Amino acid sequence: MHPCQSSVKATPSKTVGQPFKTFEDLEVYRLAREFRKSMYEVSRRLPAFEKFELASQIRRAAVSLTNNLAEGHGRFHYLDQIRFTLIARGSLEELIDDLNTCEDETYLKPPEASSLRQEAWQIHRVMAGYLRFLRGRKEGESLVFKEPHSTYGDPEEEMEAIFGTEASASSTLRPFNPSTHR
Repeated sequence: MHPCQSSVKATPSKTVGQPFKTFEDLEVYRLAREFRKSMYEVSRRLPAFEKFELASQIRRAAVSLTNNLAEGHGRFHYLDQIRFTLIARGSLEELIDDLNTCEDETYLKPPEASSLRQEAWQIHRVMAGYLRFLRGRKEGESLVFKEPHSTYGDPEEEMEAIFGTEASASSTLRPFNPSTHR
């Protein structure tokens, strides 16, 4: 396998039925991250005169792909998650067009460009499944923003683990109470 190519097979880090804790647990993110690495490798191999043109564009779109998946996951409302995933999908399709450009300009050999495009379309299919999942969350929920409680534990315990006992003792983190906030 060529160093620019990566496998679309992702090793599951979760067993079925376990909740996701971070964006890094999402299959679509893991696949996109590997693809981003492949596209960065492509950008490094482009001719010098493309350094500030096509290479820069490839790097920006590749980072946008994974950044928007991560940022969307950080939003607790499904509509925001969908919006950022759609932006990531646009970046993915932009990268597919960049691969076409690389092939058209003979920066990549057709088999390599084809393999990377196939990887991109596989990510596109996984992303479509993720979007279906996000849209399915809409069922039975109102459009009012409701931030769920953290599945990561108590913020006080986290601060104690990170900074030690003194930091958590002086912490001002308190649960938000909308009735007292004006």
